[in-house]
Amino acid sequence: MDIKKSIQIFDALSQETRLRAFRLLVQAGANGLPAGALSEALGTPHNTMSFHLKHLSQAGVISSRREGKSLIYSANFESIHALIAFMVNDCCSLEFASIRQDKKKCCAIIELADCCKPKERNTT
Repeated sequence: MDIKKSIQIFDALSQETRLRAFRLLVQAGANGLPAGALSEALGTPHNTMSFHLKHLSQAGVISSRREGKSLIYSANFESIHALIAFMVNDCCSLEFASIRQDKKKCCAIIELADCCKPKERNTT
């Protein structure tokens, strides 16, 4: 992932309705949700929801498929994984965060250092 693509994704997710829709799609998993269900869950008019879904789709964080007369939207997990890897690899100091591949589980593991604990207050 490059910086221009990451900016496009951050831009798409920086609006409340789009971020809430994306979170619902993440929760829905691979099955996704129809546009109408997203619109209803968020209390957003259908035409407004379509605008936001188009924005998310253009950024590559969601995809759609047709099932009968409905459009079903799903989160693009690969895109978000790439964004997270970009942030950890390129934006964090190694003393605070690292990413490694777990070959047994076939996944990436992000390790965050517990570096920012607030100091305990002396209450005596």
